[in-house]
Amino acid sequence: MFGKRKKTEPPAVCAVIVAAGASRRMGGENKLLIELAGAPVLAHTLCAFERCGAVRDIVLVCREQDIGTYAALAQSFGIAKLRTVTRGGDSRTASVLAGLAAAPEDAALIAVHDGARPLVSDAVITAAVQAAAEHGAAAPIVPLKDSIKRVRNGVIEADVPRDTLGAVQTPQVFARQTLLRALTAAAGAGGSFTDDCAAVEAIGQTVCATAGSYENIKITTPEDILIAEALLQKEEEL
Repeated sequence: MFGKRKKTEPPAVCAVIVAAGASRRMGGENKLLIELAGAPVLAHTLCAFERCGAVRDIVLVCREQDIGTYAALAQSFGIAKLRTVTRGGDSRTASVLAGLAAAPEDAALIAVHDGARPLVSDAVITAAVQAAAEHGAAAPIVPLKDSIKRVRNGVIEADVPRDTLGAVQTPQVFARQTLLRALTAAAGAGGSFTDDCAAVEAIGQTVCATAGSYENIKITTPEDILIAEALLQKEEEL
């Protein structure tokens, strides 16, 4: 008799939600606590990962003064996957490293996500996780809509073909050891990347592009709150 083939378990995924920014372009107001359709921006972000079956754990990285506030917020919205709220660093690289250190030891994949992207969908998260499980690194990309020009000294020099460009979003998902090696190298060299893909690419790891969404916007300025409100309202009407 042939033995039954063992079903391969998917790798454990920990989402590291980076929420350690100072919200300078919001005029100093903490953008993650601004209400969006009746709930803080950060609550929408956490709930998206709480609902996603591809993610097992959540680690939240923030400024020291926000730890208590964010922990209470997560509890009030029933975020059962949250393992810890930990203090971030002075740069994104330092903050992601702090989240990585706080992730459960058996988490094979780390999904790094901006706390200020509250409208991320289950489909976007899952596609990036699945691609990273297969290829070691993945990030959602959306094609650019505008025509792109190369400009020097206030003069347009040339067209840049749109089909070769894309806007990267989060979550960016990596094999744990790959991300650790990339961020450790960046920190050791005194560098800091605003985009985790760049750190991983710098050590020679190819990053797979997955389908992003134009609705997966990052809340940066007051206008973005209005756009997010409109997108949520459209969703409710469907």
